[in-house]
Amino acid sequence: MVELIYLIRHGETSWSRSGQHTGRTDVPLTAQGEQQARQVGVRLRDLSFTQVLVSPLQRARRTCELAGLGARAQLEPRLQEWNYGEYEGLTSAQIRAVRADWDVFRDGCPGGESPEQVTARVEQVLTALRALQGRVALFSHGHVLRALAMRWIELPVVAGMHFGLDAASLSLLGYEHNNVREPAIELWNEASKDPPEPRPPAG
Repeated sequence: MVELIYLIRHGETSWSRSGQHTGRTDVPLTAQGEQQARQVGVRLRDLSFTQVLVSPLQRARRTCELAGLGARAQLEPRLQEWNYGEYEGLTSAQIRAVRADWDVFRDGCPGGESPEQVTARVEQVLTALRALQGRVALFSHGHVLRALAMRWIELPVVAGMHFGLDAASLSLLGYEHNNVREPAIELWNEASKDPPEPRPPAG
């Protein structure tokens, strides 16, 4: 069985810095994001992985490359960020100006993905992961990684609204008491030790 799943969110982009929802728009890392990705590599350098899976979007692929795992990575389209549809490129403030109580994990996005569709997608990823052995690294995006983690611990995707995830952060999925029947979050949102800043909302 898979022993540990390392979740790595990509480094900063200009859209993540401004708080714009970045689904399928293929924006690159900023210089700061590239430096963050290298720092991820430092944190992972003493670990060995049986599998490295990465979203096909360049911000995730570049983070993986700069972290030193690009040569081993396999593209996994199901690790792409939530499809925000009509909300692509908008900030949460802009969306809530017309839909005051909106939350992506509860409401989804018009013209994009619903929570049910994202749930089905991350369940497919988890089914594939459970068939693997050893340590696995996933390089992906904020909202889809939060959804995946919720399903790992058998919570509904909507619970993801309570779990922030910073750029270039590291999280770890495993098991309580090494028991496959007790999936657990072993580590969440470990990022660089710089002073915290207001968190952009999207992937």
